[in-house]
Amino acid sequence: MRITFILATVFLLLASSNNANVNIKYAPDGPKDIALQLYSLRDDIKTDYTGVIKKAGEMGYTAVEAASYDAGKFYGRTPEEFKADVEAAGMKVLSSHTGKELSAEALAKKDFTENMLWWDEAIKAHKAAGMQYIVTPWMPVPKTLADLQTYCEYYNEIGKRCKENGMLFGYHNHDFELTNKIEDKVMLDYMLENTNPEYVFFEMDVYWVVRGGKSPVDYFNKYKNRFTLLHIKDNKELGQSGMVGFDAIFNNTDAAGVKHLVVEVEHYNFTPAESVKKSLEYLQNCPLVKTSYSK
Repeated sequence: MRITFILATVFLLLASSNNANVNIKYAPDGPKDIALQLYSLRDDIKTDYTGVIKKAGEMGYTAVEAASYDAGKFYGRTPEEFKADVEAAGMKVLSSHTGKELSAEALAKKDFTENMLWWDEAIKAHKAAGMQYIVTPWMPVPKTLADLQTYCEYYNEIGKRCKENGMLFGYHNHDFELTNKIEDKVMLDYMLENTNPEYVFFEMDVYWVVRGGKSPVDYFNKYKNRFTLLHIKDNKELGQSGMVGFDAIFNNTDAAGVKHLVVEVEHYNFTPAESVKKSLEYLQNCPLVKTSYSK
């Protein structure tokens, strides 16, 4: 009996070891819908675009968020080619990070004419790629509240044109929108209060909110239904730092109005691909993460 027990124990340990990297506890109705911000694999995709797209699909990601729009193309591919590449890997094209700052003259005059010509072309390309969302990932810190108001009006105009073309427009935060006050107004709060919810949503980067000294959940509850996308990020791989209260975040997504989770990994303990895979496994294994937020 003792020998049998020892052999059984050894077998279980070996099985556990062999499956350590694939032990994903899927929800009862299957894998969860999780998107990947391709910036997470920014170095790899420069040298092996096809391999990176294929690998993301094989890992179990269901959608991608692009980070390389330029002159009508994504990663050097036409919108149609990019869409076909992503779909061939078993994923869908969800969103894209891109943007165009206002020049000093345009800001002073509140003249968006030149910028909107650029946006008309960008919107056309994103629509052809099958995007649901276009997200501006960054903005300069305005010197005055009047300048910040001008940016809010600019974003409203972009959002209006996106909506007319069947897409939604959003803004992605870092920590500086929380740590910078303009004429005693917190940037992010002012933007949330002075953009039109019909035209502008926010893609909250939960890690940067925490780094900015604020609570994502407090923002969910104060500005309900404004956070259509969430960048789920940690210092490195998800759950690695212990500083981001993911359980509280996932328990309050209804108040936030979340429709999609997007993983972003900027720094790594492992190879970028392994870090991205471990981050997906963290979400697949977390019982608080819904199978889908859009259904």
